[in-house]
Amino acid sequence: MFLSFDGIDGVGKSTQLQLTAGWLEGLGYEVTCCRDPGSTPLGESIREIILNDKQLPVSLRSEMLLYMTARAQLVAEIIQPAMELGQVILSDRFLLSNVVYQGHAGGLDPAEIWETGLVATGGVLPDLSIVLNMDLPEAMARLGEEKDRMESRGEEFFGRVQAGFLHEAERDPESVQVVDAAGSQQEVQLRVQEIVQQQLQASTM
Repeated sequence: MFLSFDGIDGVGKSTQLQLTAGWLEGLGYEVTCCRDPGSTPLGESIREIILNDKQLPVSLRSEMLLYMTARAQLVAEIIQPAMELGQVILSDRFLLSNVVYQGHAGGLDPAEIWETGLVATGGVLPDLSIVLNMDLPEAMARLGEEKDRMESRGEEFFGRVQAGFLHEAERDPESVQVVDAAGSQQEVQLRVQEIVQQQLQASTM
């Protein structure tokens, strides 16, 4: 089973991914965790360019394609081998992020991004994308002083990002599910566990 965790910056997706990994391992599952972009030498190099090198000009389309390159390597080096071993894969972001950040919020055609993404991943997509969602001002308040290239784009941009995630969840509710990220980490984790448990049951039927 392959799950991705997504949502606007500041909603706690990385924390919930780690909590979910620990819960699944406690149930006896072998779990592989990764982040997109990242988790491979190529992916980490690209991550440094597109998130942290604010002085380097990167067009929106180039940005999208750099993410795709990192993702192609992630699938080849991490995700596909884990699938072949029957492990549960948890990814901190995946293709849905491109569709929303560069598509819905940035202005590129979301349908074209989906198509490009399928080429990059060889058709590998999460069985389910879990989108953590909370009030935008609360999420923005969680961001630290040192913001990366994405986090620096402001509340108006992230409003479009949030709307994009909700649109994709409404468009394809079987593949994208929204979880309320308000409350304590454990409260949110229980909501996540309920959805993951349903997905585990569905995958064994």
